[in-house]
Amino acid sequence: QIQFVESGGGLVHPGGSLRLSCTADTLIFHVYMWGWYRQAPGKQRELVAHITSGGSANYADSVQGRFIISRDNTKRMVYLQMNSLNAEDTAVYYCKPLGNQNAWGQGTQVIVSS
Repeated sequence: QIQFVESGGGLVHPGGSLRLSCTADTLIFHVYMWGWYRQAPGKQRELVAHITSGGSANYADSVQGRFIISRDNTKRMVYLQMNSLNAEDTAVYYCKPLGNQNAWGQGTQVIVSS
């Protein structure tokens, strides 16, 4: 069972930035295509960005141009740099490899509010 640990969330003003971090206790961290997901109150969880084992990134339209996903396989870390945040970005953010069946982590709460 792989455990996912997210951190870096918090309260930020509109237009601000946050950097989320994720780590997992797996020896094959480098193999996975990692994704950052979010779940806003009353909404389904959605994939906002993912990064291949080779480092190619893809983004949901809602975050394209504002968010940057990256990874450091040597540290077993995945990051999500979030810029120009707005109220619609308020959610709990999770990381997990795409298609992985392990349980979700606790997530990290992001609140964008003035």
